[in-house]
Amino acid sequence: MVLTPAVPEPITADPPTSAENPLLTQSWLDLAFVHWAVDPADVAPLLPAGTVPDLHDGVTYVGLVAFRMHRVGWFRLPGIPYLGTFPETNVRLYSVDAHGRRGVVFRSLDASRLIPVAVARGAFRLPYQWSRMSIRRSGDTVTYTSARRWPGPRGAYSRIAVRVGERVEEPTDFEHFLTARWGMHNTFFGRQMFLPNVHPRWPLHRADLIECDEDLVAAAGLPRPVGDPVSVLYSPGVPVRFGRPARPGGIPTP
Repeated sequence: MVLTPAVPEPITADPPTSAENPLLTQSWLDLAFVHWAVDPADVAPLLPAGTVPDLHDGVTYVGLVAFRMHRVGWFRLPGIPYLGTFPETNVRLYSVDAHGRRGVVFRSLDASRLIPVAVARGAFRLPYQWSRMSIRRSGDTVTYTSARRWPGPRGAYSRIAVRVGERVEEPTDFEHFLTARWGMHNTFFGRQMFLPNVHPRWPLHRADLIECDEDLVAAAGLPRPVGDPVSVLYSPGVPVRFGRPARPGGIPTP
């Protein structure tokens, strides 16, 4: 059966919903967004049932996003300072479901704390990977490194260095498409799940990609990127709240 999605919801710089009773809280800090165009035919088989590639002007994208997770917390409890704070690098795709909800699909999420990795894999069925990682800043240059430990493929790696430039005063519709994603599509025990998130509008900066040596995209089942990325952005970060997952019918759980 071929999915026929509803008209996708508008691309907005601000979240379309709120999360008054959050399931999770956290902050995403010092983010580098690196994106390449990818053939929708390569993306479609990698998405959860009930979703199709989300397109911008007929093209979809793969994102390599490196950042520092800060103080993950449950419900309204204070965030955890050590176990909830760690570097992370993810490979993500862009999806839309039959309700028109735009989201991301994570093909891999490398993180440096084993316990959060184990919890995310077990509780949320997310493809977290335990990796040796670092984030270093020298002047206006930020360098992110990752080398995978478990479960694999062991040794999958990335080294990304960006030079942070001027603030983007008026992001384009395309830049909002790549960064302002208000939910995550996933499969949970065989059922489609949509986990919404809210956060303030992204403060974005132009960035120059100084170095990008990685095989995480290929390890995630996608063709190895060829050529320069179509977009490189940096953000100092935002606080984030995740709401309750939505049932397949689009109704949030209690």
